[in-house]
Amino acid sequence: MKRRISVSLVIFLFPVITFACDICGCGVGNSYIGLLPDFNKTIMGFRYRFNSLRTHIGAGGAISYLTTDETYRTIEVWGGWNIGKKFRLMTSIPFNFNEKVNQGDVNRKKGLGDISVSGYYELFNKKQSVLTSKLLVQSLWIGGGFKLPTGEYTSADKSEDADNSNLFQLGTGSVDFTANLMYDIRLQDAGLNINSSYKLNSANKYDYRYGNKFSLSAQAYYKFRLAKKISIAPNVGTQYETANKDKDGASLSDGSGGRILLATTGVETVMGKIIIGGNYQLPLHQNLANGFVKAGDRFMLHVSFLF
Repeated sequence: MKRRISVSLVIFLFPVITFACDICGCGVGNSYIGLLPDFNKTIMGFRYRFNSLRTHIGAGGAISYLTTDETYRTIEVWGGWNIGKKFRLMTSIPFNFNEKVNQGDVNRKKGLGDISVSGYYELFNKKQSVLTSKLLVQSLWIGGGFKLPTGEYTSADKSEDADNSNLFQLGTGSVDFTANLMYDIRLQDAGLNINSSYKLNSANKYDYRYGNKFSLSAQAYYKFRLAKKISIAPNVGTQYETANKDKDGASLSDGSGGRILLATTGVETVMGKIIIGGNYQLPLHQNLANGFVKAGDRFMLHVSFLF
């Protein structure tokens, strides 16, 4: 049976999963999940994400004794379930490993992150023949989800300096919500996938609210069929993310918010009921936290299983 390559935002990821690594990058985190295979019933898998940041950067990119290098690693256990022909439910359980280094001093955190759940509804899935013998397939999904405050948020780790970012947390400490839209168009084995997501954050019990976030990505892909049950799909595209400033009580945090544009490239390999893939993201342009934060390269690896 032929399987269509498409993007499924877990949403977490969300899409699922759009909640992934929301804290990293002043709310402009690594929510990108790459291209995943469509599935008939159930899919389960593991994802590994890596983000790097440099914080406390001075005016004009100056490095000082406060400048800190931070890395955020996440291992996610995630799954998706199709309910009938139109509904899809997805969830993600992240485990975070945070580290920051300043003048040789190393500070680490590890533990459960924020669990997220999302649902999708397929508005349409249209197939037609074009150019005499070419198959054109289009699909449009809408969805929404929520994130639970299962990851630890430590108020003591938040600096009183409004210029400092509040990134070094395992979770946001708040219940947050997303709205998602996914469109896929494919002509034979060549396709384009477009995803957009908006995340609405609430305030946690310490009256700290991370800024709302919008992301938009477009990925072009081509599926090469190597054997009856083996295919490989390289992909390339861009992702744009923007986030509002965080709000601490009635005050806005200058060490938050911003925007970033990234180039993305990856590959997805399907071998029967096993899918292995990954992607790499390179910042092309960014303005995070008024220049106080600079995001480094990102990457993600995953292995998934169809049932």
